[in-house]
Amino acid sequence: MSNSLDYVIREHASPLEVDAAAWNALLAQESHPSPFLLHEYLAAMHQSGSASPETGWTPRFITLWQGHGDDAILCGACPLYLKDHSYGEFVFDHSWANAYQQHGLPYYPKALVAPPFTPVPGSRVLARDAESRQILLKAVIAWCEKENLSSLHLLFCSDEDVETCKAEKLMLRHTVQFHWTNKQSPYADFEAFLATMAQDKRKKIRAERRKVLEAGVTFRWSLGADISDGDWDFFYRCYERTYWEHGNAPYLSRDFFKQMQTTMPENWLLFTAEREGTPIATSLVAVQAINTPPRAINGTENEQSEVDLARISEKIAYGRYWGALERVDCLHFEACYYQPIEWCINHGYQRFEGGAQGEHKMARALLPIKATSAHWLAHPAFSEAVQRFLDREGQGIENYMEDLGRRSPLKN
Repeated sequence: MSNSLDYVIREHASPLEVDAAAWNALLAQESHPSPFLLHEYLAAMHQSGSASPETGWTPRFITLWQGHGDDAILCGACPLYLKDHSYGEFVFDHSWANAYQQHGLPYYPKALVAPPFTPVPGSRVLARDAESRQILLKAVIAWCEKENLSSLHLLFCSDEDVETCKAEKLMLRHTVQFHWTNKQSPYADFEAFLATMAQDKRKKIRAERRKVLEAGVTFRWSLGADISDGDWDFFYRCYERTYWEHGNAPYLSRDFFKQMQTTMPENWLLFTAEREGTPIATSLVAVQAINTPPRAINGTENEQSEVDLARISEKIAYGRYWGALERVDCLHFEACYYQPIEWCINHGYQRFEGGAQGEHKMARALLPIKATSAHWLAHPAFSEAVQRFLDREGQGIENYMEDLGRRSPLKN
């Protein structure tokens, strides 16, 4: 490893203190980039007040630089937040916090590395190479020790992050998500996809779609700049209502989505359900940018490495938000699964990630995958206790995955 004195660690109280182009250039080099770690996404979380000190998300972004002054090169970065609670994370550690409290120890604030409110696997520790990734993670752990924090949590990590965390002896925790994959590369159409499913599951999907159609509901989709101001307003009305119906205030503000419309329009796909010309529900899906421009390799735009070409050709959609003003039987399944899957098939997308939790998604051909998080606890005794808990929980996850595999909705 290079001499660590070659590197400088910087702490930032806002994502706005980090150059957007330099941050996004690091992300573009990752094997698992996603729209949710773009500088624009994280900046909108902060500027809109959705993830801010007032809501219990205090940014302390950490960057790794090689060199000094104006000649320094950004070679690593991660979005770190000091958390006053465990909401909006989707990897649940409330029992750990309660155990700390019962022993008279503070669990909060804790350090979290992840995009707020976004349980989507992907790169968390951005780095130009494996060496920089390891140096940055070591620095983050040292920073947590210096700040006397109880713990550090990296959620929904990429494979590269997991390997680095293992090397630094962090504890790994697994959860289950459900993703749809275009097995036929691509399916000819939605019917070709249904033909791969077991008969009872195929029959159920057709029946659910028929119920929505017979209720007089039709759908239209809008992508990027084609999503109008009125569409965004209606979406937020539905999104907000869904949260209030469950007794909670919405995590994300209207201003956050206004910024998404302005700074990241190409990453959003909106499905609008209408009856007799009146909108009644929406589903908002994030997508990898449709037209990824070729990046200059060795000084020419025509030469691209196999890795770059593979990254550009991989198209992924992410189910994110939904809401409805009227109740229609099976409308949720149509808006959140069938419409996005059909769109993915028609547009050559390889994967649709349905999000955290929800075993019911399996009946819609979203199959289980393991998502991994990494955890460091400063207190040795609590760290040992949590490791024992994770060993038991991990075996339970393995058994659960095996059980789900036996109940696959696909033929054979």
